[in-house]
Amino acid sequence: MTIALNTQQKPVRQNHSRLGVEVLEGCDINNLTTKQVKQLKQSLWQRGVVVIKRQNVKASELREFALNSFGSRIFGKPAIEIDPKMDPNLQSPGVNIVGNPKEPVTGKIERSNRKWHQAKDSLTETKELAMNSLYVVMVYGVKTSLPGQKGYPHTIDFIDLLAAYNNLDDSIRRQLERMYLEHADSIESTKKNNEEDEPKKIHPIVSTHKVSGKKGLYLGEETATLVGMKHRKKEAREFWQRLLSLIIACTPIYSHVWQPGDLVLWDNSQVMHRNTFYDVSKSEHIALRVGVIDESNS
Repeated sequence: MTIALNTQQKPVRQNHSRLGVEVLEGCDINNLTTKQVKQLKQSLWQRGVVVIKRQNVKASELREFALNSFGSRIFGKPAIEIDPKMDPNLQSPGVNIVGNPKEPVTGKIERSNRKWHQAKDSLTETKELAMNSLYVVMVYGVKTSLPGQKGYPHTIDFIDLLAAYNNLDDSIRRQLERMYLEHADSIESTKKNNEEDEPKKIHPIVSTHKVSGKKGLYLGEETATLVGMKHRKKEAREFWQRLLSLIIACTPIYSHVWQPGDLVLWDNSQVMHRNTFYDVSKSEHIALRVGVIDESNS
């Protein structure tokens, strides 16, 4: 089973108009009204990625914001052991610390999050976390690493998967609508586990958003295997990479340049993302990350 990627694909590289809009300008997320929370969620479902700027919050406050705005299903460590060598304001159950919070470090640099992916495929299979759940990821920039590689700023990049679906030619969309992907837990799990032991989460490549009802793509990450290609892993990987390349060729990318105090929220069912490189031995970058499922579906 293959996809005809040699189809005449119309180039689409217009300026981005949907992802990354600033919302709730001048607000404090510790004191949002019910109306502001509703406005935030409506903007997120409509825009896919939203930014709240100029915040000053602790890890515990970010956790409360997630709980109060979206619900109790936070995916992170339910309890943590406080690290006395680290700022206590960066530590709270369910909140992950991203970057090098203690000091610039040397040694092996983790590069997996610099590949295009969708966040929840790195999580174990969970009944509450269906593949098209309204899984919201929020990252708060405490300190930023500027510049990044070769003088470019450190960014988080997003691909709009709703726009990607609409930008593809009809013949390709029709093919994709008949296809499903099996999603392994993560790149690391495929290295460590036998094939039969890997959890399989099957999801259509074309998915319908729970709130907007709009169609978009769902690719997960490069370990995803097209159903029917279980014993042709190399071909499956090549298929996924060709499809990603086609999407990138016809879909604008939104790059968010980190500034201290930025809170970036995205709807994981609408976008893929990646983090750009920064030198952890020379630069300091600290961020807090929370993943939560919206329970209201509204």
